[in-house]
Amino acid sequence: MPFVHYNEQVTYLYRAPIISKAFRILDLVSHSERGLSISDLARSLQIGKSTVHGITAALLDAGALTRDGRTKRYRLGTTLFELGRAVSPVVDLSEAARPVMQRLMEESRESVFLGVRAGDHVSIISVTEPAHELKISAPPGTRIPLLAGATGKALLAVMPETEVQALLGRLGLSRYTGHSIVDPVRYADELNQVRRRGYALDDEEYLAGVRAVAAAIDLGGGRLAAAWVVGFTTSIGDEKMTRMAEATVRAAGKIGSLVNFNQ
Repeated sequence: MPFVHYNEQVTYLYRAPIISKAFRILDLVSHSERGLSISDLARSLQIGKSTVHGITAALLDAGALTRDGRTKRYRLGTTLFELGRAVSPVVDLSEAARPVMQRLMEESRESVFLGVRAGDHVSIISVTEPAHELKISAPPGTRIPLLAGATGKALLAVMPETEVQALLGRLGLSRYTGHSIVDPVRYADELNQVRRRGYALDDEEYLAGVRAVAAAIDLGGGRLAAAWVVGFTTSIGDEKMTRMAEATVRAAGKIGSLVNFNQ
C-alpha cells in the first residue's frame, strides 16, 4: 500500500547487545516472586557471571533493580515504577482520544495524528488513517521537530511568550521547503493568528505537496499535546481546509475535556 512518511528522516536500527541483555534481566526478575541471584540469571541467559554482575551493577545504580543484602537476590527497583507512571498518562490520552480521532478522520477523509510535546520534538502517539491508498502515514513513536509546520505553531501559540522566545532563539526556524516561514517577524504574526483562530495551518511549509491543520490540547501541569489532520494539496482545497480546521478544533476541545474529566 503506497504511503508517505510524515517525516523525511530515515531511522536506522541499531542493536546494542548489552541493552538487550539488560532488558532480558529485567524481564526475568519481573517474573520471579523470590527474586533472582547472579547464578540464576547467568544460567537462564547462558552468559558469564561477570557479564551479569556488570549489568546488574549498572541497573542497581540506576534504581532499576534492588538487591537483598541477606539473600543476594535481585528484585525490580522503584525507577521502573516511576517510568510506568510517566507512560500511563500518554496511554490514557491515546485511548481516550481514539473515538474522537476516528470521527475526525471520517469527517476529513485524511490522516489524523495525535502527538505530545517531548522536549524539542513532538512525538506521535496515535494515528488514524483513511482507507484509501494515497495518504500521509507515520507510525506511533515518530518524532517531528517542535517548530515544524502547523503542529509547531499550534503548540507555540499556547506557550508563555518567554518560553516561545527562548525556543526560537535556541532552535531557530528551519527551511524545510520553499514555503517554510523563516522570518521571525512573520512567524510571530502567524502565532498571533493561531491564538485568534484557535488552529494553525501548514500550506506546504513542512513537506512539499502537503497541507495540514493542527490544534493544541492542554493536558494540565504544563503538558501539551496536539491533534492534526494531514493530506496532499491535490485533495485539500481551501474550502476543505476551512472545514478541516473547524473539525480539528472541535476534536482537540473534546479530547481535552475527556482528559481533564478523567483527572
